[in-house]
Formats: sequence, C-alpha cells, structure tokens
Amino acid sequence: MVITSSAKKAIRSSARKRVFNLRRLRTMRGSIKEVTKLVGEKKSKDAVSKLSMAYKAIDKAAKRGVIKKNTAARKKSRLALKVGKTA
Repeated sequence: MVITSSAKKAIRSSARKRVFNLRRLRTMRGSIKEVTKLVGEKKSKDAVSKLSMAYKAIDKAAKRGVIKKNTAARKKSRLALKVGKTA
C-alpha cells in the first residue's frame, strides 16, 4: 500500500498513461493485422492504401514510446515487403 501522496499521484498518472498507451498499441496492431489480411487475400490495391495508415499508427506508437524506434522501423519494413510481394 502506498504511503506518500507523491506515490499516490504516480499511481494515478501511470494508470492514465497506461490507458493511452494501450489504445495506441491496439490501434497499431489492428492496422498491421488489417494490411496483413489484405495481403493474404491478394488485394494489393487495398493493402497499399491501408499501408500508409499502418505506417502512421506505427510512427505514433514509436513517437509516444510505446515501442522503440528500431522496432517501428522493422515493423514498417516487414509490412512493406509483404505488400511489395503481392503488388
């Protein structure tokens, strides 16, 4: 159990940040899955259009510190390779 008021405040702020981080992570993963699904269905035009949305979600997650910069670069690279193979 926390004792100091600063510890209580830290718990509140970390809980608030966790909500935002989980939302950002969920958005990123969902957009990646969407592109991967379109690639699996051989819909290259739709996959290319959704690729920019996935890039945006990945970049935002990296900017906010949800994932690291190199992880973001790796995810974007692998997505681009998948989309490139179908196109």
